[in-house]
Amino acid sequence: MSAGAAGRSSRGPGAAVWLQGLACGAAVTLATPSSVLAGLLLVPGIGAWLLEREPGRPSARVTLLCGAAAAAGPVVALWQAGQGVAGAVTAASDPAVLGGCWAAQAAGWLMAQLAPVLVRLALEGYAQASMLRLRAERARYEAEWGIPPMEGR
Repeated sequence: MSAGAAGRSSRGPGAAVWLQGLACGAAVTLATPSSVLAGLLLVPGIGAWLLEREPGRPSARVTLLCGAAAAAGPVVALWQAGQGVAGAVTAASDPAVLGGCWAAQAAGWLMAQLAPVLVRLALEGYAQASMLRLRAERARYEAEWGIPPMEGR
């Protein structure tokens, strides 16, 4: 193993966390109004990200994705209006904007919770239907060919 490879592997995840913090700090400094608006509109998604302990954070990812989609319109409107912190707070305090973004995040979270259950139900129903179809076909072959029914089914 080369000295460069050993040096890279010994850094660990701390460097990535530091760079992410630096990027976040730069975004807040350079685009404060947009960061304030996005932060206020994405509170449920950020909370889901902090609280979820499942590997990969699937519910939080869906929640944030739906929230980001709903927050895109208000952020673009803020950019077109002049990028002021007062405008960001005004946009975030509008009940229609805030409620729409938070409702989209709630719908995303609910979808992430219900999708595995609904898919499992659909697959089990399909398996049951296939099993019944195959049993009927087997009974038809047994009757047609004169094969005695199989024991234990």
